[in-house]
Amino acid sequence: IDAVAETGVDAIKFQTHIAAAESSQFEPFRVKFSYEDATRYDYWKRMEFTLEQWKEIKAHCDEVGLEFMSSPFSIAAVDLLEEVGVKRYKIGSGEVSNLLMLHKIASTRKEIIMSSGMSSFDELEMAINYVKNVNPAVKLSLLQCTTKYPTAATDIGLNVLSELSERFNLKVGLSDHSGTIYPSLAAVSLGAKIIEVHGVFDRRMFGPDATSSLEIDELKEMVKGIRFIEMALAHPIDKNDMGGMATNREIFQKSLALCTDLEKDQELQLSHLESKKPYGKGMPARLFEKVLGKKITRSMKKGEFLNEGDVQLAND
Repeated sequence: IDAVAETGVDAIKFQTHIAAAESSQFEPFRVKFSYEDATRYDYWKRMEFTLEQWKEIKAHCDEVGLEFMSSPFSIAAVDLLEEVGVKRYKIGSGEVSNLLMLHKIASTRKEIIMSSGMSSFDELEMAINYVKNVNPAVKLSLLQCTTKYPTAATDIGLNVLSELSERFNLKVGLSDHSGTIYPSLAAVSLGAKIIEVHGVFDRRMFGPDATSSLEIDELKEMVKGIRFIEMALAHPIDKNDMGGMATNREIFQKSLALCTDLEKDQELQLSHLESKKPYGKGMPARLFEKVLGKKITRSMKKGEFLNEGDVQLAND
């Protein structure tokens, strides 16, 4: 919590597992990553905190200015989090079809952030409609998510952000498991309003999500990048307004000059011309075609700037 608080994120999210409420002895151990746990139930049991521990965790989040969040995976977990005190609920992608739990959460009348990793558009629509039926005033957001750990660039699905927004007319974001900062930065530039990533001290640490997580310094860099992009998006510019470019235009744009000596009445050829700084000392370099084939009104030396008075621009 302390490490994450220093990165500038707004919230820190945990998972609330209560083994007896969400699992049974029949649940397959889908990823045999642990030497400690004989079954998946044992793993969930080891991941539990007591109510008092959760209250202490939230209190510390409050102290360091982070919003405490946690994804519940059972009715009992929702009851526990209500007692701990949460502002909103994050629905893990595996729980989108769990209408029993969605009913419980929607009944709290709190904001819901729903992940879409294991759901089709039709399944998301079913869940959204169900939640709105329970609580018509629900504040609901959707996260594009790919349930692969880690997620390859080809599986991020940035295109889904606009598809979710257009189809459901809800605030959208990205829940990323790539283990890099790039998808999150791209997502924000495409309109994502929520970013969720996993955090770890070192990706070489033991754990099921370690390789899919950002290390603390990367998390800090991601936040810095997001804030920069947010600021850029909040300040559109008028490309036709050159008012602030006057000084730079004088510095970087160029004027027409001669690259050879010429005699009076000699016709200007392309090979006679060059462009040199500063702008405004002679005719703008963009007007070079206007003087080609025209006679000069005086003898001129190499390096001199060419002004309108030096060229017979009109027929006598």
